[in-house]
Amino acid sequence: MDQPARPPRVIRFDPAPATAPVIDHPRPERREVGDPERRTWVLHESAEEGLAAGIWECEPGRWRIAFGPREHEYFIVLEGVCRVHDASGHVETFGPGQAVVLPPGFEGSFEVVERLRKHFVIIEK
Repeated sequence: MDQPARPPRVIRFDPAPATAPVIDHPRPERREVGDPERRTWVLHESAEEGLAAGIWECEPGRWRIAFGPREHEYFIVLEGVCRVHDASGHVETFGPGQAVVLPPGFEGSFEVVERLRKHFVIIEK
């Protein structure tokens, strides 16, 4: 006998998860300043929907970023300060409580000025 489908569950982001994060660094060919450690907790992921959401932390540094033609990111800064540099040289600075959307095809650099913690949602569709 088939069991009824479980209803979707709500995923709580705070407090931070007790699980260990995935730790990485920017690829060497993309680094512009430093070699910052980045910690990522993916709290929800759906390949079918092209969606990932979670918590991200990073130490100061700067590296080049290039989004694909269908990749979007929304994030809100919880702690720290970052700067987003676009390919034409325009720079925007973001701090706690400020939200950002990086659109498909965006190219530039991401700079962490002060240790950063953010909630993120990435959509690739």
